[in-house]
Amino acid sequence: TFYGKVLADPLLEPLFGAMAQEHPQRVAWCLGEVFGGPDTYTEQRGGHRHLIQQHMNRHLTEQQRARWVSLLMETADEIGFPSDPEFRAAFVSYIEWGSRIALAVSQPGVEIPEDLDPMPHWDWIVKPS
Repeated sequence: TFYGKVLADPLLEPLFGAMAQEHPQRVAWCLGEVFGGPDTYTEQRGGHRHLIQQHMNRHLTEQQRARWVSLLMETADEIGFPSDPEFRAAFVSYIEWGSRIALAVSQPGVEIPEDLDPMPHWDWIVKPS
């Protein structure tokens, strides 16, 4: 659902138009791992360092980052993500944090540190029932 919106968006389609067919699944693995699920992204793709490297030299703009976040939040509502305020705050926090890192490392000449693993883990104070 989300990547359908991304591909239909004139600001984001140039970034994602040629994405691998597996890209949405890989993002799902990453988000699952960040929020306490299995370490599938790390096992299959190499962890946080690999994730960061995928954004290097992509020359993302703040407008593209903000649109990506906006479409993701819109999709979360559309597909029925929990509306629990603690969960939503944690989810938004990670998406904002991660997208700003992606923006920063996408700029020319950025070098990433060697010690980026393990994958970060996000939690929330009161888990939804």
